[in-house]
Amino acid sequence: MSAVRRAAGPAAPTRFRVGVWRPRLSVPARVGAAVVGLYVLVALLAPLLAPPQGNCRRDLGLAAGQVYPGPLAYVREVLRPPDSCLQMPRVGFAAQPRAPAPDAPLGRVGGYDIRYGLVWGTRTALFLGVTVVGLSVLIGGAVGLLAGFFGGVVDNLLMRVTDVTFAFPGLVLVLVLVAALGPGLGNIILALSLVSWTALARVVRSEVLRVREQEYVAAARSLGASPLRVALRHVLPGSLGPLASLVVLEMGGLPIVAGALSFLGLGTPAGFADWGQLIALAQPWIQGPAGQPFAYWYVTLFPGVCIALYSLGWNLVGDALGEGLDPRNR
Repeated sequence: MSAVRRAAGPAAPTRFRVGVWRPRLSVPARVGAAVVGLYVLVALLAPLLAPPQGNCRRDLGLAAGQVYPGPLAYVREVLRPPDSCLQMPRVGFAAQPRAPAPDAPLGRVGGYDIRYGLVWGTRTALFLGVTVVGLSVLIGGAVGLLAGFFGGVVDNLLMRVTDVTFAFPGLVLVLVLVAALGPGLGNIILALSLVSWTALARVVRSEVLRVREQEYVAAARSLGASPLRVALRHVLPGSLGPLASLVVLEMGGLPIVAGALSFLGLGTPAGFADWGQLIALAQPWIQGPAGQPFAYWYVTLFPGVCIALYSLGWNLVGDALGEGLDPRNR
């Protein structure tokens, strides 16, 4: 009787799955998610971590003795900050870096506060990543869907355009586009979007070729659904899964490309709160004076670590997504 009761008792807990995603994340995935979450938190708390100064205070209407913005000014800074808030405050015009001090805990370079640039540069990095990835998904998704769904001449034409774009080194093509369009965050976003869609288009096309042969797609066609409805309602949603890991990995790599553009003088304007701008300002001081190679260690250490951790966090999350979405791991 006891054996029967033990057999009828509650079953051992099993791993719960939602779709193909496994909630039990690995340690690297948790570390990556924590790092990404920290950067998002820094971006949201930027007005508190690096209080507004100079023209930013004036544009927000802060009182003379008011250090931190009030609720309305804070919301405005988070959702739509004035352009002056995205300019690093500058004290003097001396090019030589200044070591960390109470008024600038991470030091200054070119008169600009490194802490302010890193904190507000987090917002720039996230805005750049979300915008470029969003535009790339729209362009690449549309190209891949049309090529895979209709095939034939449409497929050949779109894939040849994709191959030509993909044949050029990405950074070189971005440099050419930015040089033609001119420096600035908007032009950098446009150039990166016009280059980053090719890999996404190939992935979407391959998935569309697989999904369009599924039985539920054939059933939708037999019921008289229009080609547009079949493509958007049935084929496209089933083809976007593999994009998740690529999109996350792209988020981690974009600040590195933007930093390279700023390092070459094709990035954001001087003084703009951007990690790449800080690297560009630190360029003449990477090697210290004779006999003191690490005299200005802070001008490259803090921006470099910030960019490296940001990319590492997104890559760890992207690897976890790719592993979780892999059918061999289901």
